[in-house]
Amino acid sequence: MRCVILLAMLVSSRANAVQIKNESNLEAMRRAGRLASECLAWIVEQVEPGMTTLDIDDLQMGFARDRGVKPAPLGYRGFPRSICTSVNEVICHGIPDRNVTLREGDIVGIDVTLIVEGFHGDTAATIAVGQVSEEVAHLLCVTLQAQRRGVEAVRPGARLGDIGAAIQSTVEPEGFSVVRDFVGHGIGRRFHEDPQVPHYGESGRGLRLRPGMTFTVEPMINVGVPDVEILEDGWTAVTGDRQLSAQYEHTLEVTADGVRILTVQNDAGDWEPPGGWWPPGFPGAPGA
Repeated sequence: MRCVILLAMLVSSRANAVQIKNESNLEAMRRAGRLASECLAWIVEQVEPGMTTLDIDDLQMGFARDRGVKPAPLGYRGFPRSICTSVNEVICHGIPDRNVTLREGDIVGIDVTLIVEGFHGDTAATIAVGQVSEEVAHLLCVTLQAQRRGVEAVRPGARLGDIGAAIQSTVEPEGFSVVRDFVGHGIGRRFHEDPQVPHYGESGRGLRLRPGMTFTVEPMINVGVPDVEILEDGWTAVTGDRQLSAQYEHTLEVTADGVRILTVQNDAGDWEPPGGWWPPGFPGAPGA
C-alpha cells in the first residue's frame, strides 16, 4: 500500500523519460496553472475557525463545476475527495472529513490540482487558521522561503540537486527537517511524470535541467523528525513525532533563460506565494 500512497514517488528517474513540452503544451499548462492558483486563493480567503475540511472540499468541487474543469485528486488511484487538506501534524494527502473541524491556531495545508484542457496545474499552501503563535508562524515563513529559494535555483543547465540543496540549506539551520518520503514531480498531461524532484541534495548533482521541462517544487518541512507514518486510511501521512508540518507548492517550467512559475496570477510568471497567501511576518510581504 505504501508504494501506492507515495504519489510523487510513482515516477521513475530515467532522464530519457522526461517530457519536453512544446509551446502549445506550455500555453495550456499556463492556463491550467493560473486557474489552479485562482482556485487556491479563492478557497484560502474563505477558511476560518469552525469550518470542516469537508467544507473546503465542497468549495473545491463548486469551483471546478462552475468552470467546467476536473479536480485531479478525485478518484486518482482511489483517492475519495477532490482536494487534500492536511491539518497540523498531517504532512500531506489529508482526506477532507466532516468530523475534522478547524480551530483557532491550527494550520491547514490546502493542495489544489485542476485538469484544464487535458493538462494539470498543481499548487498548495499551508495557511494559518485565525491567529497562530510566533513559533508556528516561523515554520510557515521558513517553509515558504525554502520553496522560493528552491524555485530560484531552477534555470537551464542547473541540476536537480541544486534545488534540493537550496531548500535543505534554508531549512536545517533553523532546526527544521526536510521530508524525504515525498518529492516534487514532473507534471503535464499526467498528474505525476518524470523527473522526481527531491527537496534535499547536493549542488551540481542529478539530472540537468532543460527548457520545456515542467515539474513541481513542493517542500514539506517538519518541526521535528523527518519521519513519515501513513494512517490506516492508506492516504493520510503524518509526522513520526506528531509535531507540525508545512508545505508550499508551485508548478513551474524551465525557460530558455530561467524559470516561469505557472501557478501564479501575474502575467510574467514571477514568483509569488501559492494562493497569494503570505505567512505572518514573512520578510518583504506586503505590509510586513
